[in-house]
Amino acid sequence: MVGFGTGFCNKERNALRPMMALLATMAIAFSLAVAPDASAQNNKKKKKNEPPKVNNDNANPVVPLTDEQQIDYMLSEYLGAWQLGDTERMHKFYSEDVSVVNGGWAAPVIGWTNFLALYEQQKSHMQKVRLDRMNTYIKVNGTTAWTCYQWEFDALVDDTPTTARGQTTLILVKRDTRWLIVHDHTSVVQTVKQGQPAGTQTVQTGTASKPPSQ
Repeated sequence: MVGFGTGFCNKERNALRPMMALLATMAIAFSLAVAPDASAQNNKKKKKNEPPKVNNDNANPVVPLTDEQQIDYMLSEYLGAWQLGDTERMHKFYSEDVSVVNGGWAAPVIGWTNFLALYEQQKSHMQKVRLDRMNTYIKVNGTTAWTCYQWEFDALVDDTPTTARGQTTLILVKRDTRWLIVHDHTSVVQTVKQGQPAGTQTVQTGTASKPPSQ
């Protein structure tokens, strides 16, 4: 009886082995099929938890700026473009109907196109331009704002070292979340050159020795 029982158990075990192997194979296949789906669900959860990406510019910054901060940032961008001669970048800061009053005895310049022609004429005479802004004051009233500041200009004008100082007042309006310059008034302070007798004013030739606006 003992021998018969042992033989029977061995036969039963041998019969179960293929079935166990089949079940193990099915379990592995099932886990592989479920794993990508679980991974995809985890990725979806991660994406849902990620904060939305925001363009970091002055109109839509990562950290919201006040109107005064937007204008100050805009002025810095504009100054950089002005010094580099990047007129395409400059254009985005100006209203098409801008009016510009320069420091010389000249009629106001009306419109971006006319202002651009004046700027390009001046820029063709200038190299190694440097323009520093200081003592800036900005006032915002709804969708209108004005700002004034002092500036110092240094460049080679027709290969001659030239410096100038002055003040600029800008009037801006807010259109489609962007601040645009609608009026630009620049004044030049007469300075005495090194070696020039005291009491003698420096002669300004047109407006080439000073920036049309800052």
